[in-house]
Order: sequence, then structure tokens, then C-alpha cells
Amino acid sequence: MNSLTDIIKTEAPEDFDAVEKLAEAAFGPGRFTRSAFRLREGVPHEASLSFTLHRSGVLAGSVKQTKVLLGEDEALLLGPLVVAPEYKNEGVGAALMSRTVNAVREESHQAIILVGDFDYYNRFGFEQVSLGQIKLPGPADPARILLCPLNEGTTEKFSGLARQYLPA
Repeated sequence: MNSLTDIIKTEAPEDFDAVEKLAEAAFGPGRFTRSAFRLREGVPHEASLSFTLHRSGVLAGSVKQTKVLLGEDEALLLGPLVVAPEYKNEGVGAALMSRTVNAVREESHQAIILVGDFDYYNRFGFEQVSLGQIKLPGPADPARILLCPLNEGTTEKFSGLARQYLPA
């Protein structure tokens, strides 16, 4: 991250269209069929835990967090993490990941789940879970379901079917 030109800020409503265009470019229309999208569909993301990174005034990346239920416990679902193609491999994703994981810790949440590449996400505290420990609604490679426990001993606590968090 180039600290002279990069600004990470909480995602603002005016960022919505630009963030959606980034996600469309990165993931295409197939993103709507993914299990993680099903958990986010129609549910507002956690604004205080979702960030954009602007490089020299241009949107370079975004990350969102959405509350979910994992078994009977609340967790956060990270994603999408999206980086504009022209900024890939320049630390944008890593900067956004560090910021959002730190923000989640500050708000005292217990865990974050995501579907992704362990080799990338393990540096941010994500672990592979036992096969079948966490299930998503719809197809997802169980080896790519990752958990970031934010308190000692919480890895085993989080298990079961992930489903939308719908406050009463």
C-alpha cells in the first residue's frame, strides 16, 4: 500500500455503484449463484466493518462483512473482497483485509468465515476447518471454507449450517 496516495475508509452509500461495477468486473454474473452470495442476498452488510480503498482518488478495492448465523452463533461472512484489475498484486487486497479484520476485533465479534484460498487468507488469521464442520447453503468446496477465530478456543464452537442473520 502506498500510504501517500491510498485512503481506506468505511464504505459510503455513494460508493455503492462503483463497488458493484468492480464486483461485476471481477466475478461476472456467476457471482449471484455462489453460496456466499446467497447468504448476503437481501441482507444489509455491516457498514462499520466494510471498507473501500481509494488510490489517488480512484476506487481500487472494496471489502464487505455481513452478519450470519453459524449454527446458533453469530459470525461475520467476509466478502466480497474485490480489487480493480489494474491494482492487483499491489497490496490493495492485503490492506483491506488487515483493516477489516482489525475492525472486527475492535468490535468484539468472535469469528469471520469466508470461502477462499487458504494460502492467501491464512496470513490474516484464517484457518481451514474440519471437512463438514461448516456448511453453506448451496455448492461450495468444503476445503475453501475458512474461519478466522477471534477468541481463544472458538474454532470448534463455530459449526453447522451458515444461514442469513435476520434480526427480529
